Amino acid sequence: MDNAFSHARRSSSPVHVGDVVGQLSVLDRLLPIWIVLAMALGLGLGAAIPGLPVALDSLKVDTVSIPIAIGLMWMMYPVLARVKYEELTAGRIGHAWRFYGTSLTFNWLIGPVLMFALAWLLLPDLPEYRTGIVLVGLARCIAMVLMWNHLAGGDGEDAAVLVALNSVFQVLTYPLYAFLFLALVPRWLGLGSGQAVNIGFWDVAKSVLVFLGIPLAAGVITRVIGTRTRGTAWYDQVAMPRLAPTSLVALLFTIVVMFSLKGDVILALPGDVLRIAAPLVVYFALSFGTAFWIGHRSGFPYKRTVTLAFTAAGNDFELAIAVAVGVFGIASKEALATVVGPLIEVPMLVSLVYVALWLGRRLRWSGPASTDYKAAPTSVEPSGANLFREEVHGMS
Repeated sequence: MDNAFSHARRSSSPVHVGDVVGQLSVLDRLLPIWIVLAMALGLGLGAAIPGLPVALDSLKVDTVSIPIAIGLMWMMYPVLARVKYEELTAGRIGHAWRFYGTSLTFNWLIGPVLMFALAWLLLPDLPEYRTGIVLVGLARCIAMVLMWNHLAGGDGEDAAVLVALNSVFQVLTYPLYAFLFLALVPRWLGLGSGQAVNIGFWDVAKSVLVFLGIPLAAGVITRVIGTRTRGTAWYDQVAMPRLAPTSLVALLFTIVVMFSLKGDVILALPGDVLRIAAPLVVYFALSFGTAFWIGHRSGFPYKRTVTLAFTAAGNDFELAIAVAVGVFGIASKEALATVVGPLIEVPMLVSLVYVALWLGRRLRWSGPASTDYKAAPTSVEPSGANLFREEVHGMS
């Protein structure tokens, strides 16, 4: 990436910021459309084949449908197989402890508290949807943040470290956080327990261990074997671009089944999606804006400020969907609320890529000229889109 920035700085003619959306794959670019189509297909199948939901739900282990469990775990597996766990070293983290500490504070303190506050503020009368939104806020981004970070010209190595950290942290802390923010904090604040009091720590822990723990172990094993036998370049540039799209297939399959089960309720409550979307839109904007401002004020270079902002704003909606389905069921309103997450997140974060590039050209940055934006001269602008072309394609 430094080479791309240096080339841009040495260029005698302006390097214009490319079309960010045009750098996305067709699958990623049209993700909201695929989700809407999956919803429509589920509604249609549920109406046309009344016995389909019962058939899909007939094969169970405990209370979890086997087809749905396979879909949820596969949804997580490609994401976790792409994480560069080898970047997670004590030396690297210790060398930039202030940056990583700031990011972890956003991810594991500010982000969950902000989503909790927005959920209660904007959905006070809808406890099931509110619970789903809180679950989204607790699931820190470990997937698409890599793509947004590259498109905006962020630091790829720092993003890889943070993704690896968040992956490990989520296995260890997500059950505790879910129980804390859904069952305990509302009571402590006198907000009323709602239906959150029925959430047990071990219910969430079981879902996390199954739907995150198993794919995480599989992802680590896949990466270790793949990189050692065929090399890192082949693994990142050949294997992962082929595997990554299958995660979307698993997500869409889950949505089709969910909406085939809930079609009548969803059609009767079209305004609910807008209510669910409201806290998500505010959350993405506030998280990104606050993190970007703090990164700039703290003297972080542009690349790290971008990484800080996108890791603060993004969420792991795959995990939120899996936990909501595992704890509340595929036909629950909690699960429906988590599905709205990617529907809103993708267009919002694409927009924030443009915001990051615009701020990068307008603000003054510290650090070496070869790696960061400078306010002057304005005729030379490093392009996040150009960076993306030089990095590994196929991320989702």
